[in-house]
Formats: sequence, structure tokens, C-alpha cells
Amino acid sequence: MEKFIGLVRRCADDYGMIRDGETIAVAVSGGKDSLAMLYALAGLRRFYPKRFSIHAVTLDMGFEETDFSPIKVLCDSLDVPYSIVKRDIARIIFKDRQEKNPCALCSKMRRGALNDHIGGLGIKKIALAHHFDDAIETFLMSLLYEGRINCFRPVTFMSRSEVTQIRPLLYAGENTINNLASKYGFPVIHNPCPMNGASKREEAKTLLKTLEAQHPDVRSKIFGAMQRLPLEGWEKKQKA
Repeated sequence: MEKFIGLVRRCADDYGMIRDGETIAVAVSGGKDSLAMLYALAGLRRFYPKRFSIHAVTLDMGFEETDFSPIKVLCDSLDVPYSIVKRDIARIIFKDRQEKNPCALCSKMRRGALNDHIGGLGIKKIALAHHFDDAIETFLMSLLYEGRINCFRPVTFMSRSEVTQIRPLLYAGENTINNLASKYGFPVIHNPCPMNGASKREEAKTLLKTLEAQHPDVRSKIFGAMQRLPLEGWEKKQKA
């Protein structure tokens, strides 16, 4: 866990993610990635040179029989305030609208619900759990399906909501997170979304695994290229 927190700290330093005295909302879906981020930021706040606090937030999209109480227990053990935002997003997307390609609309609705909630708490920054492999897959998806070189940014300011998104897990890979989840017994909540495992991202995952059979270092090379180009927003901050 200390090594993992070190990766998160280095990412936060490289991209100036944390400011002194602020509160950061931590988006916790209940998956391994967001739980790892919660652990890391809860640990980092104890010794980071810039003092900050965190507030965990879960979006309940309205899927039946989803129990977030284990996350509440974890947050209590970490001394982290926790709130659940309830919205009928699942019903709107899958029943009312019956979207054939629901991911983009779902993402927009989830982002809006979370931003509205944390804005009401006076919080202007939210941490999202996109990690090393997510960034590479997103880059590949943009290239293959959109014909452009693009990826989400480590730090993104959204002018409409005046909320800043940060992604402090970008230096941590999926295997590392899986190992942490197993070792520390993360209270993982099953993802009930019908699109889980059936999206364009899964196609990108499969392609990367195929490439790795011939080129084991393909992921690190792609990530390094993203930083060296650099993609817009991927420039590291100059050290003082």
C-alpha cells in the first residue's frame, strides 16, 4: 500500500493535482479502482506537504439490489465523510429511452449528478479513478474509432460547473490495483450495468492483450508517447 500511495503522490506532484487547504471529493463507485483511490488519498492526506481533506461520494444510479453499506463501513474506518447521491439514471437510459449506445449519455448524467452534489457541499474538485491502463485504452479507442489522437487529461477544469477533475491513479496499472484489492480485501460492489464487459473499451482491452503477446512493453511505450508528445494537458508541471 505504501508503494501504491507513492505512485499516487508522484502523479499528484507531476500534474499539480492538490492545493493546500482544499477538500477533494472522491468518486467511489464500489469497484476496485475507486476503492484503491479512496485508500490512497486517505493515506496520503496524513503526510502530504499540502494539507487537504477528502469526502467520498457514491452515485446510486437506481439499479435494484445494490447495497453500498460496505463502503460506508470502510469510510468510517478511514475517517472519511461519505454521502450517496440517488438518481434514476438506470431507468431513464435502459427503460425509458432504451438507448442502444448508452455510455456517452450515462457518463454525462453521472458527471452532472456528482458535480451538482459536490457543488452543494462547497467542493470544487473531484478525484476520478481512471488508471494507467484506462488512459492507454482511451487513447487507442480515440485513434481507432474517432480517427484522432486524444485522451482524457490528468487534470480537467469544467467551466460550466466550475469543478476540476483529477485522476491520481494514472501511474498505477490494473494488475497492481487487482493485487491490492485481493491483499486488503476491498469491499467490492458488483457492477450491475448491462454494458459492463460489452463496450468498445473491452475491444481495446482485447487488442492490447494481442499486441502484448508480441510486444510486452507496448503499454508503457504508448503511455510514454502520450507524455512526450505531449497530448494537450499531459505536460508535467515544472518543479519549483
